[in-house]
Amino acid sequence: NFSAAIQEQNYRIAGQPRFQPANTGDHADKFEFTASFEVYPQVSVGSLAGKKLSRPVTSVTDKDVDQTIETLRKQRVTFDNVSRAAQSSDFLVIDFRGTVNGAAFAGGNAEDFNIVLGEGRMLADFENALLGMLPGDSKTFNVTFPADYKPELAGQTAQFEVAVKLVNAPVLPEVNAEFAKSLGVKDGDVGKMRAEIKLNLEREVKKRIQVKIKDQVMDALLLTSPLDVPRSLVEMEISRLQQGAAKDLESRGMTAKDLSLPSELFVERAERRVKLGLILSEVVALNDLKAKPEQIRALIEENADSYEEPEAMVKWFYTQPERMAEVEGLVLEDNVMDWAAGQMDVSDDNTTFGDLMDIKRA
Repeated sequence: NFSAAIQEQNYRIAGQPRFQPANTGDHADKFEFTASFEVYPQVSVGSLAGKKLSRPVTSVTDKDVDQTIETLRKQRVTFDNVSRAAQSSDFLVIDFRGTVNGAAFAGGNAEDFNIVLGEGRMLADFENALLGMLPGDSKTFNVTFPADYKPELAGQTAQFEVAVKLVNAPVLPEVNAEFAKSLGVKDGDVGKMRAEIKLNLEREVKKRIQVKIKDQVMDALLLTSPLDVPRSLVEMEISRLQQGAAKDLESRGMTAKDLSLPSELFVERAERRVKLGLILSEVVALNDLKAKPEQIRALIEENADSYEEPEAMVKWFYTQPERMAEVEGLVLEDNVMDWAAGQMDVSDDNTTFGDLMDIKRA
């Protein structure tokens, strides 16, 4: 009866209905009930005409490739034992003992402790005090903890006794055939390596630009298409976000008993996602923006190009329904972005590769 009633009224139910008997049993031959439920809201997509859209424009230069290669070299650094004084970027092995007002404190003592000067693993005053020390040197110095440090130590001054056991100097790999091979270039061609690095950077630029455009379009759609969303949909989205966050933390080595993920942390994000889902579905339906097979194929091939065997990766995608659904969702988003750009007031924002990628250069 309920199914027939909602079909007759053309209701789109959100969540689970709640049923209650409406009579008290006086009429044994007739059972009446009430059903309470939320329905999907009517979505009215507002006009994006006149809304501003800033589109980043940049190009990958040889300098950007050089800086990326330098980063890759630093990631493959090795260290050689030296007898000179410690410098920035050196790898040290030390013993240290710290006290506050003559008393030891938790975390203030260590033996055979490894530290690379300049990485910021320890407080800057601690690392700076090690500069210039030779293997076998000992030193006593004071360090004042910042005001935002651990509550039991914040603002206090500790005295450290440090003994340097070992100083190793960094050795960066040469940019040669062996280095190219370590990056997956089988024949060791350095020119080919540079070309592949540039292509990968251009892919990253494209993704970052798409993200920045997407954020602006989503904000504009939310602003121009206000709606109230069913609480049941928000609660389901909160549950999905909680599960995703828990899995992410578990993959980092934490266990469920170590986690506390109250639903309040996800409410705002869940409401935004539900609203955008409803708005985007309406935009797609109104403007026939469905993902076409050729679009899906093109995106899969683009992603597969970064793998050693692109054709095998393409075949793998087509055997994974979940991955295919993700790709289709990305294509739908791209279609909506293109549609929105045609409605909005678009301006180009010339920027550097470093600024676009939020890279801090020394």
